[in-house]
This record gives sequence, structure tokens and C-alpha cells, in this order.
Amino acid sequence: MNTEAIGTFAGTVWVALSATDALGVKQLKKITKLKDKEVFAALGWLAREGKVTIAADPEDEKELLISLV
Repeated sequence: MNTEAIGTFAGTVWVALSATDALGVKQLKKITKLKDKEVFAALGWLAREGKVTIAADPEDEKELLISLV
């Protein structure tokens, strides 16, 4: 995996998040058809750029909710 691929994954995740208020990791994987490591690399990229917030789901603390800033 290189930075170009991670940037592409980040774009895919961005598009999925832009269509809703917030998504869980499982939902992101299903919508984007990305693997775990690809989703987390994309989230790291977007978080580093300050474009997403990541928080625990109040209904299921094992699940993370991701939303655009």
C-alpha cells in the first residue's frame, strides 16, 4: 500500500461519509467495499487533515462513528 492508494481510499471514504451524517466502521466497509486496513488507513489520512471526527457510538461502545467535520 502506498500513499497514492491511501489517498484514493480516503476519497472513497469521503464520498461515502458525505452522503450521511455518520457511519460506523462496519458500514463504511460495506459501502466502500474496502478492507479493514484500507478503511483505517483512509481514516488516518482524513483525520490527519482534520476532515473527520471519530467517536465511540453511544449505543455500542465497541463501534466507532465517523463523520465529516
